[in-house]
Amino acid sequence: MTTLEMSAKPAVPVRTPRVNLKQEGERFALVGAWLLLIVTFGILMPDSFLSWRNFSTMFGSQAVLVVLTLGIIIPLTSGDFDLSGASTLTMSSMLIGVLNARDGWGLAPTLIIALASGLVIGAVNAFFVLYFRIHSLIVTLGVGTFVNGLILWISKSQTISGVSMSLVEWVIINRLFGIPLAFFYALLLAAVIWYVLEYTIAGRRLLFVGRGREVSRLNGINVDRVRAVSFIVSGLIAALAGVFYAGMTGSADPLSGLNLLLPAFAAAFLGATTISPGRFNAFGAVISVYFLVTGITGLTMLGADAYVQNLFYGGALVIAVALSQLVRNRQPQEFS
Repeated sequence: MTTLEMSAKPAVPVRTPRVNLKQEGERFALVGAWLLLIVTFGILMPDSFLSWRNFSTMFGSQAVLVVLTLGIIIPLTSGDFDLSGASTLTMSSMLIGVLNARDGWGLAPTLIIALASGLVIGAVNAFFVLYFRIHSLIVTLGVGTFVNGLILWISKSQTISGVSMSLVEWVIINRLFGIPLAFFYALLLAAVIWYVLEYTIAGRRLLFVGRGREVSRLNGINVDRVRAVSFIVSGLIAALAGVFYAGMTGSADPLSGLNLLLPAFAAAFLGATTISPGRFNAFGAVISVYFLVTGITGLTMLGADAYVQNLFYGGALVIAVALSQLVRNRQPQEFS
């Protein structure tokens, strides 16, 4: 072929990928709903709701819930429930209160023991679920209730105050752009989980196991090991949430942390409908937490009664599960 013939040959058009508007709409529908919620409350209460102080309070105060939700989505991704997350959080914060505030231990060894408690609880969950082949819902509910009893025992059913100010400073007092550092810790953790799930072999195995355990076994994946690690990591992250909880309040309460379980699951399932629809994902969980909190905050500022919070979170959980199944084309998801 001559040079002239080559130059006369028509160029092959380069195809640019088309944007799937329906798919992108699914991915960012919750973000749009969140912005609509902000605009609505902003119109109703422009001076109070739209103040930077209000947003910085929401972002900082809910960092504990964000971290707990991020811990819960790890076993959910592999097809397991962890109902002991809030109990692990409370145990971690109570160990800080008992060892640091009451017994005078240094902050560093106290934090190590608090985080280790999450590893132990996660390992216990994994042992009973995988060795005895008991449904994760039953095991984690029982372990969580048992841990609640331990918390009441070591605390003598009392709130313990006086946690080291160093922890309080690095969690809630020190700020960046007026927002407590706890918010940025939570974002960093979300970024780490996102990277692990998207770009590491361990993360892909976790997703694969959640999609189908028998298929995963046939492909040579040690399913029990993946599930065990998911429980242990979940316990560790829940214990980290307990560290932040103690730093937020400067104390340890034997009961109040337990109220975070329902909001965490509501945010986890709602997060499965956004960013990466059809599966649990870190940034979807973060957006869901602040969507729910924005609704609660706005209704509270409008003078809604306290029971509205339970209605909002309970309704959000049911709707979130329904929406996540619609995104999955109503395919049954295997939980055990």
